[in-house]
Amino acid sequence: MSKARYLVEAHLLEGRPVAELALAHGVHRSWIYKLLERYRQGGLQALEPRSRAPRSCPHQIDQERSGRIVSLRLQLSAQGLDAGAQTIAYHLRAEGLDPPSLATIWRILRREGLVRPQPRKRPRSSLQRFCAELPNELWQVDITHWKLGDGKDVEIINIIDDHSRLLVLSEARSVHKATDVVAAFHRACRLHGTPASLLSDNGAVFTGAYRGGKVLLESELERLGVLFKNSRPYHPQTCGKVERLHQTLKRYLACQTQAQSLCRLQGQLDAFLRYYNRIRPHRGVLGQTPLQAYSARVKARPAPTLGAPHFRVRSDRVDANGKVTLRYGSRLHHIGLGRAHKGKAIRLLIAERAIRVVDLDGQLIRELTLDPERDYQGRSRE
Repeated sequence: MSKARYLVEAHLLEGRPVAELALAHGVHRSWIYKLLERYRQGGLQALEPRSRAPRSCPHQIDQERSGRIVSLRLQLSAQGLDAGAQTIAYHLRAEGLDPPSLATIWRILRREGLVRPQPRKRPRSSLQRFCAELPNELWQVDITHWKLGDGKDVEIINIIDDHSRLLVLSEARSVHKATDVVAAFHRACRLHGTPASLLSDNGAVFTGAYRGGKVLLESELERLGVLFKNSRPYHPQTCGKVERLHQTLKRYLACQTQAQSLCRLQGQLDAFLRYYNRIRPHRGVLGQTPLQAYSARVKARPAPTLGAPHFRVRSDRVDANGKVTLRYGSRLHHIGLGRAHKGKAIRLLIAERAIRVVDLDGQLIRELTLDPERDYQGRSRE
């Protein structure tokens, strides 16, 4: 029995005065009089607690927009695309609907059971965040793995612009060799220009510093005047932007028909790149698309080089056909020395394209200027 019914019954059945009941039970007399009036008009049922909710709400979201918010959430999630409040608001504007606030969109999604509770994360204030000031000031590159429909493992290389989050390049191969990485970098440069710097992890195709040497990518970046940076070992947060992109890409691929070949997978990567760069608003660049953020500012360029040649000294041995092989500008070149020197141990003294080949006694075997357009550097071309 509720307290309201007790007070009414005590007054009506026992005849106890209202003032006595109010004093005994710590309530105001006016409330007991209201209860008695409600009882006379509606009986005992009228004494039940009433809802405090307003009868109308002028700013309540209409059913059309509320339903569209839910359907967009389901549609985008099914495609493996970002389905957060900011993205939903972007699509509502594109459809000519006035979006509510982001907080209201989240409330609607929670009310419909479409938001899963997330574990407590590290507070943003504890993160050391950095962001390049200009497009092309810094690119991040990394390779991630994916499986085709037949179970074959393939590699996807992603290059992202640190300032705008523009996905500069996304390509799939069975295995990315050193030459493939350099070729991919050059394709990205032809599309968007050469960056001022490049950041990668310590993968073997990216750097040979921990082995006491250089890989092809490092030599090529040095030749182009691009500053090369590496993350700390076992610290993927340094390359956090491209690492986060891997997650977004894989969530998208997982919702597509599983590709049975590299060609089909590349088609899915191209479709994702177009959507990610041109349609999806990115919270990291204040709700703009990456392409809008990339196009809004002047592009950074590599620092001007002083024009000093690149010097190298290499030990090698002449092959059975009287040739020695040299890599220059991500391309292999064969230098003819003559069969008379086959098997001979030699040294190559390289100053950019000026090359001297000597034996271990210091005797000059050949001197030439490398022609970067020809694979074979015959003696007749000197």
